[in-house]
Amino acid sequence: MRLLRSFTLVTSLLLAFSPAQAAQTNVAVAANFTDAAKEIAALFKQKTGHEAVLSFGASGQFYTQIAQGAPFQVFLSADDSRPRKLVEDGLAVADSRFTYAIGKLVLWSKSPGIVKGEETLKAASFAKLSICNPAAAPYGLAAVETMKSLSLYDTLKPKLVEGATITQAYQFVETGNAEVGFVALSQLSGSDVGSRWVVPQTLYNPIRQDAVLLKSGAGNGAASAFITFLRGPEARAVIEKYGYVLDGQS
Repeated sequence: MRLLRSFTLVTSLLLAFSPAQAAQTNVAVAANFTDAAKEIAALFKQKTGHEAVLSFGASGQFYTQIAQGAPFQVFLSADDSRPRKLVEDGLAVADSRFTYAIGKLVLWSKSPGIVKGEETLKAASFAKLSICNPAAAPYGLAAVETMKSLSLYDTLKPKLVEGATITQAYQFVETGNAEVGFVALSQLSGSDVGSRWVVPQTLYNPIRQDAVLLKSGAGNGAASAFITFLRGPEARAVIEKYGYVLDGQS
């Protein structure tokens, strides 16, 4: 009887600390999705016991790192082209790719009354305009597309200050190193500081942000669970809260 109780206790302890019960996954996350991802990861851990370890940066840089063998299992990009390319490269699971959010571009100033729609860009009375690297960050590309749609890119180009990520583009405006800047609407969530113009989505190609399970995470229970959780109602509620449009919505 004592032997049976000992065996039962040992078995219970092994189950309690089994990696299958609580696993960990490394997730590469586009910088614009920082705050939303942190909130989703906290909910994910609360609901599943799994931990999503988040790294933030530019989508283009993450694509290069993943192609070179960086230890990520999930990729939340700020575009749809790089996750698609990873599938084509054989580095991601094809049927796992989906659009988790559609981003919105904003022209923002920390000062009230500065931003008054596209007229702010046409007047160009500012010294510096912040954007993120259009080659690596989709929000930077959207900013360039916006200026070109308004036939203002050549005029504004000398005033541009470029951050490596959308976070740095925001920080340039936040710290006063640029009077105005193109940022993600999600970065202004919950704040009414300054002045802003939500850029009409007719001026730039849709910022479809795709998530994908990487081949390195195909056998990782936490990675698969995170992709599933990201599709669920709790994550989608957080995504909407930060100003993103969900796929299928207008």
